[in-house]
Amino acid sequence: MSRRVTDWRGFVALVIGAACIGIAPLWVRWSEVGPVATAFWRLALSLPFLAALAGRERRAPSCQDARRMARLLKIWLVAAGVLFALDLGTWHLAIQRTSVANACLLANLAPIVVAVGAWWFFAERPDGWFWVAAGLALGGAWWLTGASFSAGTEHWRGDLLSLVTALFYGGYQLCVARLGRDLGPSRLLFISSAISAVALWVYSTVLGETLWPGSARGWGVLLGLALTAQVAGQGLITYGFGLVPAGVASLTLLLQTVVAAVAGWWWLGESLTGAQVAGGMVLLAGLVLARWRQQAAKDRVTARGPSTAPL
Repeated sequence: MSRRVTDWRGFVALVIGAACIGIAPLWVRWSEVGPVATAFWRLALSLPFLAALAGRERRAPSCQDARRMARLLKIWLVAAGVLFALDLGTWHLAIQRTSVANACLLANLAPIVVAVGAWWFFAERPDGWFWVAAGLALGGAWWLTGASFSAGTEHWRGDLLSLVTALFYGGYQLCVARLGRDLGPSRLLFISSAISAVALWVYSTVLGETLWPGSARGWGVLLGLALTAQVAGQGLITYGFGLVPAGVASLTLLLQTVVAAVAGWWWLGESLTGAQVAGGMVLLAGLVLARWRQQAAKDRVTARGPSTAPL
């Protein structure tokens, strides 16, 4: 298969996967159970499908110091599962309190968190252009959240939860970056999702949310969320990342913010003010530049050889 055909198939997979995740907030709004409970069912109902994918994946090569590596992997896996649970649960809470577009845009500030974390943990130092990108993204986020004051206190609280989501999601991505060296993507997605499902059940119980839907429609919404966002969305994105250059793939995923904004307007009747649109455009510009510089830095590290910095 030629590289051009491979890239084309991977790109289509990424676009569809991003679109699937972009409409996830609609399922959350339509759900009959609490937002964190909805996140629990998103993962719990997807586990049989993810297990089937993980079972077909070849086992990653083992490391020389197997006992030490197994201990480290357990720590990183638990961290990944808990962080993804906090990310997903907090994001679902945010979707109920702010616009779908704001929730997606602000949660996508995760690359800034990842870059700072990679600098701290993996000695991947970002360059000056990255900090320009970070300034743009944070300025756009400030503009976007400032415009939310006019929509009421609850709207602004939802924006704040979306920002917290970015912190959790950035931490999850750092764990995945570390685990990806020793585990295949399908196996990693299945194990981390199983851990996240348990953590989300505890999270939902502490909040006192309704866990069980009361109708067939409620179950249909939860199953639709699991199949579109977790199985199709995450599955296609995992597949696409294996066929498309990482920089292009990362930028393609920003399509989910556009899909979310259009979906919120079309199905939920949400409209954006001129200030919110402007803030969102500045934020997107910063994210595009940040992801581009992140990939350039990763390419430089790869060209020098594996990092010897302690984890």
